[in-house]
Amino acid sequence: MDAAIERPDHARANDRQFVTALARGLDILRVFRPEDGPLGNQELAKRTGLPKPTISRLTYTLTQLGYLNYDRKLGVYSPGGGVLALGYVALAQLDVRRVARPFMQELADECGAAVALGARDRLNMLYIENCEGQNIVALRVTVGSRIPLGVSAMGRAYLSALSERERAPLIDQVLRKYPDDKAKILRNIEKSFKDIEKRGFCTSIGEWRKDVNGAGAPLVLPNGAGLYALNCGGPAYLLKAR
Repeated sequence: MDAAIERPDHARANDRQFVTALARGLDILRVFRPEDGPLGNQELAKRTGLPKPTISRLTYTLTQLGYLNYDRKLGVYSPGGGVLALGYVALAQLDVRRVARPFMQELADECGAAVALGARDRLNMLYIENCEGQNIVALRVTVGSRIPLGVSAMGRAYLSALSERERAPLIDQVLRKYPDDKAKILRNIEKSFKDIEKRGFCTSIGEWRKDVNGAGAPLVLPNGAGLYALNCGGPAYLLKAR
């Protein structure tokens, strides 16, 4: 999985409402992943594409505000209490997690797989709920993990539920991110849309990770209350492509 973030265009010279310094600070918070340990300024600069002097000033400010913790001995940062507070508030307000969880757990137990609920975060799907069957081999994918939008069943299921106007620019960004594989990725996206129209779900066979297979379906809440996607996945030797 690519650790770098997909940065929006911060050079919005004509948008006087856009605060570039704030956007850069949020970009720093965004690059931390559940599987990461603490990160130093050099790695943060690499992941965000920002100059190291800029990173140093921003991490200092974020530390002073409680959004980052700083290990003076090692010279590295980790998310602080301020980030946790924001994240827990956001999760607590997502009623879809509470409603979906028992059905997700039932499916996970029945299939012996991992079942996740995700929301889009730029060119990724962000796990907001995750359930595992009792016999599943852990995939080390938890709440807060991100998987790519264009090469995962969950991501393509999400794209399928968007309007053409919303979908087209996202697909274009995905293809630009993977220039060497864009023809294959576009074919698989189009196939997924047809599968969802025909069967209600799509699959990803060894695309996100070669040893992982999965199926995804869109979850559209009524009255425009939100768009999410579900996936059911596991090790390829347990979940065969059929």
